[in-house]
Amino acid sequence: MKKTIEYIAFDADDTLWENELYFQEFEKEFCNLLSPYQMSSSISEYLFKVEMKNLHMYGYGLKSMMLSMIETICKVTEGEGNIGLVNKIIELGQELLQRPVTLLNGVKEVLSAFQGKYKLVLATKGDLFDQQRKIANSGLQEYFTHIEIMSDKKKADYKKLLGKLECSPEKFLMIGNSIKSDIIPVLELGGYAAHVPHHVTWAYEQYEGKVEYRNFIQLNHIEDITNYL
Repeated sequence: MKKTIEYIAFDADDTLWENELYFQEFEKEFCNLLSPYQMSSSISEYLFKVEMKNLHMYGYGLKSMMLSMIETICKVTEGEGNIGLVNKIIELGQELLQRPVTLLNGVKEVLSAFQGKYKLVLATKGDLFDQQRKIANSGLQEYFTHIEIMSDKKKADYKKLLGKLECSPEKFLMIGNSIKSDIIPVLELGGYAAHVPHHVTWAYEQYEGKVEYRNFIQLNHIEDITNYL
Protein backbone atom coordinates (compact mmCIF):
# COMPACT_ATOMS: atom_id res chain seq x y z
CA MET A 1 0.00 0.00 0.00
CA LYS A 2 2.83 2.38 0.86
CA LYS A 3 4.04 2.50 -2.76
CA THR A 4 0.51 2.58 -4.21
CA ILE A 5 -1.23 5.46 -2.43
CA GLU A 6 -1.16 8.94 -3.98
CA TYR A 7 -4.14 10.59 -2.28
CA ILE A 8 -5.04 10.43 1.41
CA ALA A 9 -8.47 11.81 2.30
CA PHE A 10 -9.55 12.70 5.81
CA ASP A 11 -13.06 12.97 7.18
CA ALA A 12 -13.50 16.10 9.32
CA ASP A 13 -16.14 15.82 12.08
CA ASP A 14 -14.97 13.43 14.82
CA THR A 15 -11.87 12.53 12.81
CA LEU A 16 -10.01 15.84 12.76
CA TRP A 17 -12.05 17.72 15.36
CA GLU A 18 -14.72 17.17 18.02
CA ASN A 19 -18.31 17.36 16.81
CA GLU A 20 -20.82 14.69 17.85
CA LEU A 21 -20.19 15.29 21.56
CA TYR A 22 -21.51 18.85 21.14
CA PHE A 23 -24.52 17.63 19.16
CA GLN A 24 -25.34 15.16 21.93
CA GLU A 25 -25.06 17.89 24.55
CA PHE A 26 -27.44 20.01 22.46
CA GLU A 27 -29.89 17.12 22.19
CA LYS A 28 -29.76 16.58 25.96
CA GLU A 29 -30.67 20.22 26.56
CA PHE A 30 -33.48 19.88 24.02
CA CYS A 31 -34.88 16.83 25.82
CA ASN A 32 -34.71 18.67 29.15
CA LEU A 33 -36.74 21.53 27.66
CA LEU A 34 -39.47 19.08 26.64
CA SER A 35 -39.35 16.98 29.82
CA PRO A 36 -42.71 18.38 31.07
CA TYR A 37 -44.33 16.70 28.06
CA GLN A 38 -42.51 13.34 27.72
CA MET A 39 -39.59 11.31 29.04
CA SER A 40 -36.21 12.28 27.59
CA SER A 41 -35.67 8.83 26.05
CA SER A 42 -38.97 9.06 24.17
CA ILE A 43 -38.20 12.58 22.94
CA SER A 44 -34.74 11.55 21.77
CA GLU A 45 -36.17 8.55 19.93
CA TYR A 46 -38.84 10.67 18.25
CA LEU A 47 -36.31 13.34 17.27
CA PHE A 48 -34.15 10.73 15.56
CA LYS A 49 -37.15 9.48 13.56
CA VAL A 50 -37.93 13.03 12.47
CA GLU A 51 -34.29 13.62 11.49
CA MET A 52 -34.26 10.46 9.37
CA LYS A 53 -37.55 11.46 7.71
CA ASN A 54 -36.15 14.88 6.85
CA LEU A 55 -32.67 13.82 5.80
CA HIS A 56 -33.45 13.77 2.08
CA MET A 57 -34.80 17.34 2.29
CA TYR A 58 -32.48 19.05 4.77
CA GLY A 59 -29.30 17.01 4.47
CA TYR A 60 -26.82 16.74 7.33
CA GLY A 61 -25.61 19.22 9.92
CA LEU A 62 -26.75 21.42 12.76
CA LYS A 63 -29.32 23.48 10.85
CA SER A 64 -31.05 20.28 9.75
CA MET A 65 -31.08 19.14 13.37
CA MET A 66 -32.58 22.44 14.53
CA LEU A 67 -35.42 22.24 11.99
CA SER A 68 -36.16 18.68 13.09
CA MET A 69 -36.16 19.82 16.72
CA ILE A 70 -38.74 22.51 15.95
CA GLU A 71 -40.92 19.92 14.19
CA THR A 72 -40.53 17.62 17.19
CA ILE A 73 -41.65 20.42 19.52
CA CYS A 74 -44.85 20.80 17.49
CA LYS A 75 -45.55 17.07 17.59
CA VAL A 76 -44.63 16.35 21.21
CA THR A 77 -46.53 19.33 22.60
CA GLU A 78 -49.43 18.71 20.15
CA GLY A 79 -49.06 22.29 18.96
CA GLU A 80 -49.37 23.76 22.44
CA GLY A 81 -45.69 24.48 23.07
CA ASN A 82 -44.96 28.16 23.53
CA ILE A 83 -42.74 30.13 21.16
CA GLY A 84 -40.15 30.34 23.92
CA LEU A 85 -39.19 26.71 23.25
CA VAL A 86 -38.47 27.49 19.62
CA ASN A 87 -36.54 30.63 20.56
CA LYS A 88 -34.41 28.60 22.98
CA ILE A 89 -33.56 26.04 20.28
CA ILE A 90 -32.52 28.83 17.92
CA GLU A 91 -30.40 30.41 20.67
CA LEU A 92 -28.66 27.15 21.59
CA GLY A 93 -28.13 26.25 17.94
CA GLN A 94 -26.57 29.60 17.13
CA GLU A 95 -24.23 29.25 20.09
CA LEU A 96 -23.12 25.87 18.77
CA LEU A 97 -22.63 27.29 15.27
CA GLN A 98 -20.14 29.76 16.74
CA ARG A 99 -18.34 27.30 19.00
CA PRO A 100 -14.53 27.16 18.56
CA VAL A 101 -13.06 24.15 16.77
CA THR A 102 -11.30 21.65 19.03
CA LEU A 103 -8.76 19.51 17.17
CA LEU A 104 -8.41 15.88 18.22
CA ASN A 105 -5.13 14.51 19.52
CA GLY A 106 -2.53 13.58 16.93
CA VAL A 107 -4.22 15.27 13.98
CA LYS A 108 -1.61 17.96 13.27
CA GLU A 109 1.22 15.47 13.74
CA VAL A 110 -0.24 13.09 11.15
CA LEU A 111 -0.99 15.84 8.64
CA SER A 112 2.52 17.24 9.05
CA ALA A 113 4.03 13.77 8.56
CA PHE A 114 2.15 13.21 5.29
CA GLN A 115 2.29 16.72 3.83
CA GLY A 116 4.51 16.75 0.75
CA LYS A 117 4.64 12.95 0.57
CA TYR A 118 1.01 12.49 -0.46
CA LYS A 119 -1.75 14.69 -1.83
CA LEU A 120 -4.01 15.34 1.15
CA VAL A 121 -7.75 15.79 0.76
CA LEU A 122 -10.40 16.87 3.25
CA ALA A 123 -13.63 15.02 2.43
CA THR A 124 -16.53 15.87 4.71
CA LYS A 125 -20.30 16.09 4.56
CA GLY A 126 -22.72 18.46 6.25
CA ASP A 127 -24.03 21.99 6.00
CA LEU A 128 -21.89 23.98 3.55
CA PHE A 129 -21.60 27.21 5.59
CA ASP A 130 -20.99 25.43 8.90
CA GLN A 131 -18.34 23.12 7.44
CA GLN A 132 -16.61 26.04 5.74
CA ARG A 133 -16.57 27.87 9.08
CA LYS A 134 -15.08 24.91 10.92
CA ILE A 135 -12.47 24.33 8.23
CA ALA A 136 -11.43 28.00 8.34
CA ASN A 137 -11.29 28.04 12.15
CA SER A 138 -9.39 24.76 12.35
CA GLY A 139 -6.25 26.25 10.86
CA LEU A 140 -5.74 23.07 8.82
CA GLN A 141 -6.44 24.37 5.29
CA GLU A 142 -2.73 24.65 4.45
CA TYR A 143 -2.34 20.87 4.63
CA PHE A 144 -4.88 20.04 1.93
CA THR A 145 -4.54 20.16 -1.84
CA HIS A 146 -8.30 19.66 -2.22
CA ILE A 147 -11.30 20.24 0.07
CA GLU A 148 -14.62 18.59 -0.76
CA ILE A 149 -17.84 19.29 1.20
CA MET A 150 -20.13 16.48 0.08
CA SER A 151 -23.92 16.32 0.29
CA ASP A 152 -23.57 12.63 1.19
CA LYS A 153 -20.93 9.93 1.42
CA LYS A 154 -22.23 7.06 -0.61
CA LYS A 155 -20.40 5.05 -3.26
CA ALA A 156 -21.53 7.37 -6.06
CA ASP A 157 -20.31 10.43 -4.12
CA TYR A 158 -16.82 8.97 -3.71
CA LYS A 159 -16.76 7.96 -7.36
CA LYS A 160 -17.49 11.58 -8.25
CA LEU A 161 -14.71 12.76 -5.90
CA LEU A 162 -12.20 10.36 -7.46
CA GLY A 163 -13.19 11.70 -10.87
CA LYS A 164 -12.45 15.27 -9.77
CA LEU A 165 -9.08 14.17 -8.40
CA GLU A 166 -8.36 12.05 -11.51
CA CYS A 167 -7.39 9.31 -9.08
CA SER A 168 -8.03 5.58 -9.46
CA PRO A 169 -9.49 3.83 -6.36
CA GLU A 170 -6.37 1.74 -5.70
CA LYS A 171 -4.36 4.96 -5.25
CA PHE A 172 -6.83 6.43 -2.74
CA LEU A 173 -6.92 6.05 1.05
CA MET A 174 -9.82 7.37 3.14
CA ILE A 175 -9.42 7.91 6.90
CA GLY A 176 -12.50 8.46 9.07
CA ASN A 177 -14.51 7.53 12.15
CA SER A 178 -17.66 6.27 10.41
CA ILE A 179 -17.63 2.71 9.06
CA LYS A 180 -20.88 3.46 7.25
CA SER A 181 -19.88 6.72 5.54
CA ASP A 182 -16.07 6.81 5.45
CA ILE A 183 -15.09 3.16 5.07
CA ILE A 184 -17.56 0.84 3.31
CA PRO A 185 -18.24 3.01 0.21
CA VAL A 186 -14.51 3.45 -0.49
CA LEU A 187 -13.79 -0.24 -0.01
CA GLU A 188 -16.63 -1.10 -2.38
CA LEU A 189 -14.94 1.03 -5.04
CA GLY A 190 -11.65 -0.82 -4.56
CA GLY A 191 -9.89 1.86 -2.55
CA TYR A 192 -8.20 1.70 0.84
CA ALA A 193 -9.91 2.82 4.04
CA ALA A 194 -8.71 3.23 7.63
CA HIS A 195 -11.17 3.42 10.52
CA VAL A 196 -10.35 5.67 13.48
CA PRO A 197 -12.89 5.05 16.28
CA HIS A 198 -14.33 7.99 18.19
CA HIS A 199 -15.75 7.88 21.70
CA VAL A 200 -19.20 9.03 20.56
CA THR A 201 -21.01 8.17 17.32
CA TRP A 202 -24.29 9.47 15.93
CA ALA A 203 -26.89 6.71 15.82
CA TYR A 204 -27.22 7.11 12.04
CA GLU A 205 -23.52 6.37 11.54
CA GLN A 206 -23.38 3.27 13.74
CA TYR A 207 -22.47 0.04 11.95
CA GLU A 208 -22.96 -3.38 13.48
CA GLY A 209 -21.50 -5.63 10.77
CA LYS A 210 -17.98 -6.96 10.41
CA VAL A 211 -15.74 -5.31 7.82
CA GLU A 212 -14.06 -7.97 5.70
CA TYR A 213 -12.08 -6.30 2.95
CA ARG A 214 -8.43 -6.79 2.09
CA ASN A 215 -7.92 -3.01 1.86
CA PHE A 216 -9.39 -2.27 5.30
CA ILE A 217 -7.25 -0.99 8.16
CA GLN A 218 -8.46 -0.77 11.76
CA LEU A 219 -6.67 1.83 13.85
CA ASN A 220 -6.81 2.59 17.56
CA HIS A 221 -5.63 6.19 17.14
CA ILE A 222 -5.13 8.39 14.09
CA GLU A 223 -1.34 8.40 14.64
CA ASP A 224 -1.29 4.64 13.98
CA ILE A 225 -1.77 5.23 10.25
CA THR A 226 1.89 6.28 10.03
CA ASN A 227 2.81 2.62 10.67
CA TYR A 228 1.22 1.67 7.35
CA LEU A 229 2.64 4.41 5.12
